[in-house]
Amino acid sequence: MTAERLLILGGVRSGKSRLAERLARASGWPVTYLATATPGEDAEMRARVKAHRDRRPADWALIEEPLHLAAALRAASAPERSVLVECLTLWLANLLWAEDEPLLQRELADLRALLPSLPGQVIFVGNETNQGIIPVDALARRYCDLAGELHQDIARQCQRALLCVAGLPLVLKGPPLAGMLAE
Repeated sequence: MTAERLLILGGVRSGKSRLAERLARASGWPVTYLATATPGEDAEMRARVKAHRDRRPADWALIEEPLHLAAALRAASAPERSVLVECLTLWLANLLWAEDEPLLQRELADLRALLPSLPGQVIFVGNETNQGIIPVDALARRYCDLAGELHQDIARQCQRALLCVAGLPLVLKGPPLAGMLAE
């Protein structure tokens, strides 16, 4: 396998994270899990983070970076290494909550510029947020707009794009997954 970028989208509890983990494991390379979540005082989010931690193999490296994704990817990516980014939409939410527009724009631009040069395998996970009604407030609309634009930009630069529904992957771009999903 040469350099490969994958985007996996899906709804909440769609199976996208487990699919990403299986694909990272299938690479046969060392894996770095790049986590963007900031659970803080939210007990339910802390439980989600714990479930992800408990599921990961002990030999996977972990980087926790809620804001500076491009810099973390630059540091973690290497030939014959798989980096799993979990997740783009949490990262985007963190940037919006920081209420620092120059930071938001710089981080989005840095990620877009970095993608073509990333070595190894990089698997991006994101929540598909734009299949319902238009949100009622401006911040939610902006978030959905930014997420949609980000996913489109990344999908253009990925060799594969997948949509996960009910734990089943649908290939949107790239070759079939035949043989890549051994448990």
